[in-house]
Amino acid sequence: MSIDGYVGGPNGELDFMTWNWGDDIKKYVNDLTDSIDTILLGRKMAGGFVAHWSGILNNPADESYAFARKMMDTPKVVFTKTLEQTDWMNTVLAKGDITEEINNLKAQSGKDIIVYGGASFDAALIKAGLIDELHLFINPTAIGKGLPIFLERTGLELIDAKTFECGIVVLVYSLL
Repeated sequence: MSIDGYVGGPNGELDFMTWNWGDDIKKYVNDLTDSIDTILLGRKMAGGFVAHWSGILNNPADESYAFARKMMDTPKVVFTKTLEQTDWMNTVLAKGDITEEINNLKAQSGKDIIVYGGASFDAALIKAGLIDELHLFINPTAIGKGLPIFLERTGLELIDAKTFECGIVVLVYSLL
């Protein structure tokens, strides 16, 4: 997310994001990923997400290979009104009421669930109060306009804040 609150540029551009991650932020992301057993995605985000990580699996020498393996091995639920089927690895479609579908997932035993978005999907989950914890990775860039995930006033309670060598700050909030 940019420092002025956008998760992508006006057309979804991610060119403002800091990618020169050090070991400290990589460990944070790996630890966060190790605490989950399900990934939630909106339909618009799913294609690019799956293509990116499955593409890395074709190159075992890539430094992101182990993380890509985690992303592809972890069960994914794609929320969609338009897709009828998927052939993405470890992926099922959720076509019902978003609140009911997510509450059913949350009621299952297992580890935590993580949401990778996109912006409109994240915004819908925040608005519906379905997010227990937000880990906002704030990049040291203001972009002026773009895709927000907060579409209305939203009360948050700070749980934790971490700074990383690359300039990113992670703010962890719960919804009020």
